[in-house]
Amino acid sequence: MRDKIVAGNWKMNNDLAETEELLGKLKLQMVKEPEATVMVAPSFTNLYPTFQALKDTPVIVAAQNMHESESGAFTGEISAAMLKSIGVTTVILGHSERRAYFNETGEILAKKVKTAIENEMTVIFCFGEELEDRKNNRHFDLVEKQLKEGLFDLPQSSWKNIILAYEPVWAIGTGETASPEQAQEMHKHIRNLLNKNVGKEVADSTSILYGGSVKPNNAKEIFAKKDVDGGLIGGASLNAVDFVEIVNSF
Repeated sequence: MRDKIVAGNWKMNNDLAETEELLGKLKLQMVKEPEATVMVAPSFTNLYPTFQALKDTPVIVAAQNMHESESGAFTGEISAAMLKSIGVTTVILGHSERRAYFNETGEILAKKVKTAIENEMTVIFCFGEELEDRKNNRHFDLVEKQLKEGLFDLPQSSWKNIILAYEPVWAIGTGETASPEQAQEMHKHIRNLLNKNVGKEVADSTSILYGGSVKPNNAKEIFAKKDVDGGLIGGASLNAVDFVEIVNSF
């Protein structure tokens, strides 16, 4: 049975005081044994305080990014070993904002994924199409290309460390949301690609999250779809009440 997962990506929001306030509210709202695996991804500067605050809870702390090299002259970058040294063993890679604003290519992301796997980290691998791609009926081909470039060279044994996050870029921070039917259509396509390129066992066991303006008022309907295993939540994860309501949507 696939894991149900709700991950909150806090992006470049919240200083230390704001992070501590949000964590306090989150701990008050969160049930002791949620139905889904819960993750939060604060900024790099707040990773360790968040890990310390949540270490006695079921909530997993994830990083928003990491460098593909183990160490070296890469000013401003963070390595897998640095993350692991503070207890963080999950990382988001390939987010559309990293692809668009920081020019992260499929080749770079494949290296990052390989480094993460070698360091026994769990990867939330993001991918998805722009509005123009969908309008021109290229969305299925683009998603296949992104998965092929970033993941399909991995051995089957590495897939136990992979969580997929489909994010239609046109539905991130825009208030637009793919309909539950559109989400299911793409998630089914993704699972078929896994079956074809990696194998049925991986296709059946890999969690695929939806990321695109998930809110308390639409989460239950989206999560009810057969091939949707949870969500990568942006803005709504910055509100503890909304985030926990989404977590409880299963």
